Amino acid sequence: MHTENMTPKEIVKYLDKYVIGQNNAKKTIAVALRNRYRRMQLDAEMQQDVTPKNILMIGSTGVGKTEIARRLAKMMALPFIKVEASKYTEVGFVGRDVESMIRDLAMTAMNLVRQTENEKNKEKIEAYIENKIIEKLLPPLPAGATEQKKAEYDASFLRMQEKFEKGELDNLTIKVQMPNSAKLPEDGLPPQMIEVQESIVKVLGGMGKKGPEKEVSVKQAKKILEAEASEALLNEEKLKELAVEKVEKGGIVFLDEVDKIAVSANSQSRQDPSKEGVQRDLLPIVEGSSVNTKIGPVNTDHILFIAAGAFHVSKPSDLMPELQGRFPLRVELDSLDEETLYRILTEPKNALIKQYIALMNVEDVKLEFPEESLRSIAHYALLANEKTEDIGARRLHTVMEKILEEISFEADEHAGETVTVDATLVKEKIGEVVEDEDTTRYIL
Repeated sequence: MHTENMTPKEIVKYLDKYVIGQNNAKKTIAVALRNRYRRMQLDAEMQQDVTPKNILMIGSTGVGKTEIARRLAKMMALPFIKVEASKYTEVGFVGRDVESMIRDLAMTAMNLVRQTENEKNKEKIEAYIENKIIEKLLPPLPAGATEQKKAEYDASFLRMQEKFEKGELDNLTIKVQMPNSAKLPEDGLPPQMIEVQESIVKVLGGMGKKGPEKEVSVKQAKKILEAEASEALLNEEKLKELAVEKVEKGGIVFLDEVDKIAVSANSQSRQDPSKEGVQRDLLPIVEGSSVNTKIGPVNTDHILFIAAGAFHVSKPSDLMPELQGRFPLRVELDSLDEETLYRILTEPKNALIKQYIALMNVEDVKLEFPEESLRSIAHYALLANEKTEDIGARRLHTVMEKILEEISFEADEHAGETVTVDATLVKEKIGEVVEDEDTTRYIL
């Protein structure tokens, strides 16, 4: 499924399978994504003036901010990365500088483009691998061989091809050149450091195209030669051009925990200058600037930024005014009530209940959850959230683990049985714990 031209309704429908409620957030994101597509249909001059409307999502932990981002990443054939704002430090401090998020995004785009081009050239790549392997298995023809020898060689080659396609050669061993294992520099480093590292690797001779020869089975050789085939058949420079275009026109950065770099008015923390520094460094990237990456300079003018944070301690207004202005769309996510927790437990495609049923099925134990017990689980999860920290839907995981701990531990004794997790069992396992606030703090 590609979102290149999905309508906002289709995007929301897809997200509905995995994220319960939060319709405002889904709609805002769906429209922002659709606007990317709309912009691409305009004439070149107007395209330059239509800037992405960045989004700020505000909501407690566990209400679905990150889940929406995760699902978008799965759904899209667009370069997408999720990063935590709190992991960055301002330039001059040890740590990751904010430009590294664009470098990571560029590498994601490169991988996407390579994958797409490999798919397009699948037959050529397979033919290259096949020829390479058969040439290693058949002794080469000596120079000046007679026509008869050539004809015999061709016939042998055809027989080998048939066997190769049927997988009959998979267990034979051949020698192949291994790809070079010299690690390329870490992309989180500043460009100057990357250049220094690359120079060192080159000097030490680690940047050669090939690694050592190794004897492997034909089956393994197919995988090893894939990268070589891709490199031989695809134009690396063309790939980089495509990746730059893809990241500039469709890149999305999901910036989580943005509230952690906000400086609240009453805060006297010594880290504050650093937090403000990260905001200042972030500003030009969100506004639009050029960042040097391994695939070339990337312009960030039309990259979409989605920031998210709980904003318990700080408020969105504690961010620098210039940065606030770069996130014109605000979306507040709702806290989860009992009904929503119940729906999260049962409705999504990957719902928690379905996961536990499948896990226990492996041990040949059939789990059953009557409606009453599911309502009860949602009720206790909500109570625990109210009494201690509100960690949203994540509380369901803790509650479920506590209820099923013993059943899961003794699963081998119940093979072939059906175990019903009824409301009585839920109350027995979790009810008393939730009633006592102190116990809840430690156990749930």
